Amino acid sequence: MLVQQVVNGLTVGSIYALVALGYTMVFGVLKMINFAHGDLFALGAYLGLTFLIWGALGQGTGGLVGVLLAGLLAALSVGLAGVLVERVAYRPLRGAGRLPAVVSALGMSVFIQNGIMLIWGAFPVAFPHDMLPEASWSVGGVTVSLMRLVILGGSLLLMLALYLFVQYTRLGAAMRAIAVDHETARLMGIDVNRLIQLVFLLGAALGGLAGVMVGLYYGQLNFTMGWLYGLKAFTAAILGGIGNIPGAMVGGLVLGLAETLAAGYVAGEWKDAVAFFILILILLVRPTGLLGERVAEKI
Repeated sequence: MLVQQVVNGLTVGSIYALVALGYTMVFGVLKMINFAHGDLFALGAYLGLTFLIWGALGQGTGGLVGVLLAGLLAALSVGLAGVLVERVAYRPLRGAGRLPAVVSALGMSVFIQNGIMLIWGAFPVAFPHDMLPEASWSVGGVTVSLMRLVILGGSLLLMLALYLFVQYTRLGAAMRAIAVDHETARLMGIDVNRLIQLVFLLGAALGGLAGVMVGLYYGQLNFTMGWLYGLKAFTAAILGGIGNIPGAMVGGLVLGLAETLAAGYVAGEWKDAVAFFILILILLVRPTGLLGERVAEKI
């Protein structure tokens, strides 16, 4: 049923959008692609699993409260990891050109991925996706489960909160200022390094939360999962217009819809190929993305 596929696609797309926000925010302030962002997403999924098992479940706090606690702890941990990545791998190379930064980003990606493998193992691990009650509601033949409602509603609330923070707070205005010109922002008294750290903190935290959502939704984790999800989120950022926060949100939702419709009406094997086809198509037809690159307001 088409409406059911749309609901499923929006659920998956909201996860892509959360991860895409990290790519687009870093590109907005540094003009570089953080290729380690997908692996920070995977780190969030594994940390969420650990917090669920050691913390929430160990203390007898299950259900929605346990999931929320694990998600918050994973987001905070991955956000701090994002700050550390910026300080160690990217700041020393700032001003050295794009190629050294790209190589450093790829090196950090390999480092995080192998760190996950060493700590949690090379084999797929099960995520306790039955933490939430099996409640669901049917309206007009469309079924919406509690899990989909939590993922979709939580993602939309986080995206709205980030948009309001960037557009209507002093810190958000400072982030938009450094996205336009670092030197001018510095002359105006803005601490550019602190703001860049904040961008990495927020982007990585959202990616970590998205990792927990993927674990809940699919029930399985793999240490290489950051590569595929990172590439799809990067595609979503390009699709919406990299550097554009609303564009990343729209790109993620459109990509999720396209994938789900392809899996439902063409063949399941084509689901992943859709992301790459869209990436090639958008680069050929409209390289600035669906919403374009709003230079004066980009982050």
